[in-house]
Amino acid sequence: MPTLPITLVVITYNEANNIARCLDSVPFAAEKVVIDSGSTDDTVAIAQAHGARVVHQDWLGFGPQRNFATTQCSHEWILALDADEYLSPALCAELEQCLPELMASKICAAYLRRATIFMGAPMRWYLPAMGEKMARLFHRERARWADVRVHESLRFNGPSVTLKASFNHENNPSLPEKQVKVLRYAELKCRDWLEKNKPLRLWEMPFVYPVTFIKDYILRLACLDGWRGFVVAETAASYAVYKRMRYYEMKCNPGSVENAAAALTRHGIDR
Repeated sequence: MPTLPITLVVITYNEANNIARCLDSVPFAAEKVVIDSGSTDDTVAIAQAHGARVVHQDWLGFGPQRNFATTQCSHEWILALDADEYLSPALCAELEQCLPELMASKICAAYLRRATIFMGAPMRWYLPAMGEKMARLFHRERARWADVRVHESLRFNGPSVTLKASFNHENNPSLPEKQVKVLRYAELKCRDWLEKNKPLRLWEMPFVYPVTFIKDYILRLACLDGWRGFVVAETAASYAVYKRMRYYEMKCNPGSVENAAAALTRHGIDR
């Protein structure tokens, strides 16, 4: 595949097991940039060995970190992937055909479909894991990431397209890693809520778990993925409840914010 004037950008922290596969899956990118927030493993060396320019940036939160990454890119068109994501051969072939025309257009962004591998195997039925649409290919002057600590999304006002083939997401190789990520994401989300002074709605608490579980297990078809689907739905429901309990604690015990941050840092979770 010929090289195209596009930048692949990846934000990393201790991704030595994933970064080579991610970078190598995008052979057509004229530039590959890794924004690393202080990895203590071999992430930086591996990224450099696989053709990436590595830039250090202390962790700013997902949205601000991605916006900083955009400023480090040399090309107008950017493909943003996480280190545990990688393009499929089918998506590479589709991009080979459509990228030149897309890059010459007034399109702001392109949605890519993400397929998830969970507990060592692809999810076959769970809807969010089967072709979830995510805006990951964009023009740097026409789109910007939301400035939030977690669950960031690309914001743009203008035309977009959706590609057919999917890219892959190796979602948390083990349940302990999944739980660590859930804990970290909940903490970041609650800090955003705290800054915005989101109202407490404690009456929701008894209903959040069953509603979320039923939504994911039944309506989103996780039940058809067997026990792996049960685990996905249970994790989603537990996360929905926990982040509300944690936000309640932050509001009634403000000192817990700094105490928790220190504890998470000691365990290498917060950054």
